[in-house]
Amino acid sequence: MSQSAYQVRIATLLARLDQAELSVCQQFNAMVQRAGVKHVFLVASRLGDGVVWYVLIAAIALLGGRHGALVALQMAVSGVAGLLLYRRLKNSLVRERPFITHASITRAGKTLDRFSFPSGHTLHAVSFTLLASVGFPALALVLVPLALLVALSRVVLGLHYPSDVLAGALIGCGMACASLSLLPT
Repeated sequence: MSQSAYQVRIATLLARLDQAELSVCQQFNAMVQRAGVKHVFLVASRLGDGVVWYVLIAAIALLGGRHGALVALQMAVSGVAGLLLYRRLKNSLVRERPFITHASITRAGKTLDRFSFPSGHTLHAVSFTLLASVGFPALALVLVPLALLVALSRVVLGLHYPSDVLAGALIGCGMACASLSLLPT
């Protein structure tokens, strides 16, 4: 199959997926009409931009002793690999964001890039949450709800389709598992 035939097939598949997910996107996106709800998801999305994860990695490295240094290394390796993979996927699959494709979706947050698939916020939230929670199980009490809010915020704010978030979560889980197997604690 030629590159252009492949791109046409992918574009057709994504257009069908966009339509199939539209009503779910609309239902979640309607939540931004409530100011308090919108604020919670804007904060969650902003936290998922990276700063909270960088601070977490640094804190684990500095406060966790030798074990913490290894967990921080796992997180850093997983983060870089995830970044490279999701950028490659976004730039080759070029799925437009819901608010671009559908006038009925309100853009309620800022984007870091143009394309939608997969959700990098979700990828990193899942990857870092899994790695930090395996290394320091007590952190799961805070990180799991945060990761869930970050993932949900992407759809609520009109920035991603549910399948973008699911793909990001699966890739993030895969990155964390790969990191754990390559750099066991």
